Amino acid sequence: MSCPLKGWSLGGVAAFLLVVVAWPVGGQPGRELRVGVREIPAIPDPATALDGPTALIARQVFDTLVQYRDGSSEIEPGLAVRWSPSRDGLTWTFTLREGVKFHDGAALTAEHVVTSLERQMSRDHPLHPNPAAVWPRLLRGLPGVVKEVRALDPKTVQVRLVLPYAPLLTVLAHPAFSVIAAVAEEGGTTRWLGTGPFRIAELTGARVVLEANPDYWGGPPRTDRIVFLGVAEEQAEADLDGRRLDVWIPPVAPRRMEGALSLPGWQVGLLALQTEKEPFSKKKVRQAVAAGLDPALIAIAVDRLAVPLQSFLPPGVWGRREGSPIMTGDPAGARRLLAEAGLPMGFSATLLVSDAPGVIDQLALAQAIGVALTAAGISVQVRTENPQVLTQLSQLGDHDLVLTEAEVAAGDPHLFLYPLSTSEGATKGPAALNLSFYRNPRLDDLLIRASQLAFRPERLRLYQRAQAILADELPWIPLYVRLHWATVRPEVRNLRLHPSGFHRLDRVGIEADPRGILR
Repeated sequence: MSCPLKGWSLGGVAAFLLVVVAWPVGGQPGRELRVGVREIPAIPDPATALDGPTALIARQVFDTLVQYRDGSSEIEPGLAVRWSPSRDGLTWTFTLREGVKFHDGAALTAEHVVTSLERQMSRDHPLHPNPAAVWPRLLRGLPGVVKEVRALDPKTVQVRLVLPYAPLLTVLAHPAFSVIAAVAEEGGTTRWLGTGPFRIAELTGARVVLEANPDYWGGPPRTDRIVFLGVAEEQAEADLDGRRLDVWIPPVAPRRMEGALSLPGWQVGLLALQTEKEPFSKKKVRQAVAAGLDPALIAIAVDRLAVPLQSFLPPGVWGRREGSPIMTGDPAGARRLLAEAGLPMGFSATLLVSDAPGVIDQLALAQAIGVALTAAGISVQVRTENPQVLTQLSQLGDHDLVLTEAEVAAGDPHLFLYPLSTSEGATKGPAALNLSFYRNPRLDDLLIRASQLAFRPERLRLYQRAQAILADELPWIPLYVRLHWATVRPEVRNLRLHPSGFHRLDRVGIEADPRGILR
């Protein structure tokens, strides 16, 4: 199945957001599923990884209190079947699912949840993860917003916060917050047990073998085993052809499109405009930049690695506002806006970009921006710097325009819109995250309230209003969203990519006969 991107109309981007190969009616559980990834984790502790193979493998072995729905960051029950916040938003109570067992047969209790979370809160905990990369990032430090986790009874867990933090619920679906049982082994190592659809049967530097858990509470997996293999990109195609791999999950777009699936993720490229500097302090100038940007040129520059993004949140993130395109490729309209801003002859600006190789060719993207804006009357001079210098300059506000990336971490709008758009992130120096240095008390208030209100419909309403303000004010302009990719053999059935990158593999099956005949 081929999934080429070139030649697709921008209006049809949504057409390939999810590629699903249907499981045939009457299909039987398959054989071993061999999955190639870029590297095999040495110790698959789910708490150590924000993304990548460790988090992907953890998704198959462990469960979280709540989990992401297919195709989005909306949540649904996981190990918890019910949850409720207190009226003041400071206490969340979770009721655990009955009958869940770990892979060694031990019953899940609230104490397992307490241990799983407490070990990440304190550096002094004997099971504290190394590195502790995820908890501080998603919960505002160590211990961050969490004050206490306690078991009220064997099936009830209570999480108490130091301040209302509504993103908690979405964050808890991230694999790093998996519920584990720790088993001490000889040599001082720890073996992590989960309750998920697969258990770890073998772990070496070259591969991880997972065996199906037939008693999984969500239903038995469709394959007997999953074997994760560390595969070099240049070898993956041959391994697929030689049937040594069934699925290849590359860090970037695969070399060939046959059997390729793609889905926009949560990593966003954006253009930040220094709103403290003239002429970018003028809203009409910022609107002119957005009008001048041509999404078709952006699409060419990012090639198969990403797709243009025409909203302030990518597809698959709850709270996304649909509306008019942000980049319109309208140079005449851009010149008209510049004239209304008092700049009928246009102006010149410097665009700061990284000179380091990366997933996206920043120089090619900068050149595409320059071509589009030149047609709109804005002359762009590209300035390249190494990443460290670029970070220092941009955090000090020493730029006109800067290309950067940010992630909708854990799929919650707060962890993206708040740092990029509020006054808190606009203090010059190493802590600066708002590289447009835009300050708007009305927007601050909306985003603060949205982070504190546990009632999801009200949060949604506030995020819709916040994105409407951003679409009007345009302190930063979303350019693209990176794609997740997978390449599959024709026998693979029902692989559904997830925008988080934590693809669920227990539903994937394989035809037993390469001619497509099920045995």
